[in-house]
Amino acid sequence: MRNILALLCVFLMAADQNTILLTKGESIKNTIHNIINIAQITLVHIKKLKLPATPTEVPTPSIDGLSSISHDLGVLDNELQHPFLIQIQADVSSLEGRVRSFALSMECPLKPKPAVQTDESVFPDSRLYMTVAKVQHYLEKLILNKGKLKLC
Repeated sequence: MRNILALLCVFLMAADQNTILLTKGESIKNTIHNIINIAQITLVHIKKLKLPATPTEVPTPSIDGLSSISHDLGVLDNELQHPFLIQIQADVSSLEGRVRSFALSMECPLKPKPAVQTDESVFPDSRLYMTVAKVQHYLEKLILNKGKLKLC
């Protein structure tokens, strides 16, 4: 009877170690999938705003890896500080937190979160539209370049 219990314990310990190895790869895959889902949901929320189309291309930062993505999302999060954009800002903030957490788990170097800056723009509505357009273009680029989420 003791031999059977000993074999059962060894079997369970071995099975647990194999599960951990498989789970890490699956965890990375699931995290990337969740990040892309949040980005897609945010794009749906932006489209629901029915803002006028921006006539010019809005410059967005390049997507290099988790460190730069986390920083860029932090900057965009700060730029979205407006009562009209509370849902978009919450989405981007959530996305930034998820990317930051993932980057930390991958041991990527991270810059400190950017400080919120007040903008006393002469044309606040135009700035608002440009910020939303910038977020939209950035998230579209992020979805197209989701492979960069595996890089620091």
